[in-house]
Amino acid sequence: MSRLWDKGDPLDRGVLRFTAGEDHALDERLVRYDVVASIAHARMLARQGLIDDQHLEDIVTGLEAIGAGHAAGEWHITLQEEDAHTALESRLTERAPEAGARLHLGRSRNDQVLAALRLYLLDACRQLHDGAVTLASALDDLAERESDTPLPGYTHLQPAMPSSVPLWAGAYATEIRDDAEGLLAARRRLDQNPLGSAAGYGVPVLPLDREQTRETLGFSRTQEPVTAVQLSRGKGESQLLFEIHLLLTDLGRLAADLILFCTQEFSFVALPGHMTTGSSIMPQKRNPDVFELIRGRCATSMGCLVEALTVTTKLTSGYHRDLQLIKAPLFRGIDLAEDVLEMLATAVPEIRFIRENIRLEQSLYATEEAYRLTVDEGIPFRDCLLYTSDAADEDLVVGGGGGGGGGG
Repeated sequence: MSRLWDKGDPLDRGVLRFTAGEDHALDERLVRYDVVASIAHARMLARQGLIDDQHLEDIVTGLEAIGAGHAAGEWHITLQEEDAHTALESRLTERAPEAGARLHLGRSRNDQVLAALRLYLLDACRQLHDGAVTLASALDDLAERESDTPLPGYTHLQPAMPSSVPLWAGAYATEIRDDAEGLLAARRRLDQNPLGSAAGYGVPVLPLDREQTRETLGFSRTQEPVTAVQLSRGKGESQLLFEIHLLLTDLGRLAADLILFCTQEFSFVALPGHMTTGSSIMPQKRNPDVFELIRGRCATSMGCLVEALTVTTKLTSGYHRDLQLIKAPLFRGIDLAEDVLEMLATAVPEIRFIRENIRLEQSLYATEEAYRLTVDEGIPFRDCLLYTSDAADEDLVVGGGGGGGGGG
């Protein structure tokens, strides 16, 4: 078959496998975006008088049908096709040979892949944002269900001050919403139209209208100058992976708390039974495997971020094939975040705190008593700390998660 870059020379299959890598599989998610961007490009060409109306109609109807077939699972990109762009153009050329041969006028695979990739990433940012907000809302609901449930607050994993499920869940909900806003903020670098930059130096002679494709595709601005397009590659992708890593760090800490709280020694929390696993040797055990895997996922997200950042390190300006290698860690990070958000959004509504097992030691109220002595008795705060510290050494465990007060 003929590829977009093909000049007629034979290509060793080993070289094809090495250079194409995973692209034929990774690009499955880009097909519908490439269809949209290619149609926008064709409409611009027609408006500028570079192709006629019949060619435009053949391109639009052909690409729409091919895209619908892909969405229905009727075809997939093969290794021989290398990527979404060759797969679409070759199928279009089979249907409408003359129109298909005109589609690539005024563009390169470099601006073509960036247009599809950025459209996909803009959607991915929004979907991840929405998934994070959904999880935050589930934590809000948990806080409301457990509005009267106390918890010990810990520092250094030592009981420190009284807390509650609403305070605990609310903290995570707040930070996850902050992560969601960070995911939307990552759209800034991605929301730029690369079409018309071609291989990085524009298109001579042809009167391309970059603003038309920008408006059609919904980008907020056209990226200028054309030489900045290739130089910007990896930055928006890495920023998104950074925000994903921050999100997964928070989700990992949430999972770590739940793992601790469901241990036999704590027994603060009952996890959903269908989200725990058994032991192959110890019949009494139920293991929080799902939450342990969530806890560990930030290691993967960090790896994705470092991989993406490192690809562009010390590259000279212009296009380099190395840039293709950003796609795998980028997609892996996105998929990972989507999976973890889905798991937690399923789990959180079923989490139950076992109030009768939650006991607050009297020493948790030592700070409150120190403040009371300062305000009511006028005792200097440092002296109050000495008094309440001595009293705390003699404290007893009190049950039931009583409210405030409590002597030192």
